Amino acid sequence: MDLKNQRRVASELLKCGENRVWIDPNRTEDAADAITRADVRTLIASGTIAARQKTGVSRGRANHNKDQKAKGRRKGQGSRRGTKNARKPSKEVWMQSIRPIRIRLRELRENGKIDTRTYRKYYMRAKGGMFKNRPHLDSHLRSEGILKE
Repeated sequence: MDLKNQRRVASELLKCGENRVWIDPNRTEDAADAITRADVRTLIASGTIAARQKTGVSRGRANHNKDQKAKGRRKGQGSRRGTKNARKPSKEVWMQSIRPIRIRLRELRENGKIDTRTYRKYYMRAKGGMFKNRPHLDSHLRSEGILKE
């Protein structure tokens, strides 16, 4: 049974491509009898002819990969594009290390545990990159006998 004409008319009425037009296989005789556009409209209304759903692209894999990245996976050597400095600028790394050290020095000065002169001395040492992190600064101050804990 040739339903080419019905399929073409239905695609125009449903505003979709001919491949998306679905004709009920159990009611092909009714579809074959439909000659005018009005006949095809009634078949669409009755559900004999319908438009298939558009095929989409699943986000399942993308979502899974995103979840893995949130956990810190998929960040190995093979996944990296850009230099170490491009991925995390050395200035940012420096800022992350120097800020806590300077905050700690400020706290010690404000609490009166170190005087301004010592503060200035250790501030300049921190600026020179002498201390890796806050605990390193504290251990250095303790070993010098400046900080008692």
